[in-house]
Amino acid sequence: MLLVGPNNATSAALYENLTYNFIRDITPVAAITRAPIVLLVNPTFAAKTVPEFIAYAKANPGKVNFASAGAGGSFHLSGELFKAMAGVQLVHVPYRGGAPGLTDLIAGQVQAMFVDTPPSIEHIKAGKVRVLAVTTSMRSELLPDVPTVSEFVPGYESSVFNGIGAPKGTPFEIIGALNKEINAALADPKIKARLADLGGTVLALSPADFGKLIADETEKWAKVIRAANIKPE
Repeated sequence: MLLVGPNNATSAALYENLTYNFIRDITPVAAITRAPIVLLVNPTFAAKTVPEFIAYAKANPGKVNFASAGAGGSFHLSGELFKAMAGVQLVHVPYRGGAPGLTDLIAGQVQAMFVDTPPSIEHIKAGKVRVLAVTTSMRSELLPDVPTVSEFVPGYESSVFNGIGAPKGTPFEIIGALNKEINAALADPKIKARLADLGGTVLALSPADFGKLIADETEKWAKVIRAANIKPE
């Protein structure tokens, strides 16, 4: 069994000469969660809303830095998609993981950051960072008062998904049985609550629908990677 994540949907466009084709070589079993990414800024930054952020970035092209946990990752790509759809020029600053990026954001070394929700919550509550928006199409239960990017940039959506895959050729009956049991577990209130604590929303899908999600994400991020000429570091 394989835990499927966003990196599986981006590798084909990021890396040349892969010895496998992810969509061809695995059988989707079931999705687990989908979680938002947050757009954070340093509290001293001039913008307090997404429209103000866009206006400031347009007035100061190439002068706003945004951090990510690494080149080619979900947080970097979220920023590149935002740049393209909002029509702004931001400078990407990759870090070796999210923690050092958050540290520099808090210190004011960078102005903005796209990062996952759980490690950001305490910093948001403490006022060490300001959250402008979540990147999912719907607002997050963890941050119900925080708007989505799409409320200001129509059509924008970025999220972190997880699910389960199996080797190509796994019998249909086994895939069906696994899907049924995983979806039953996802319906358990305790599991739903625990996943919510980790920032995720339960995503119960059929194998076919999970396969479509993987294919759609692969196509979506390939366009962003090619347009921004992103190379792994």
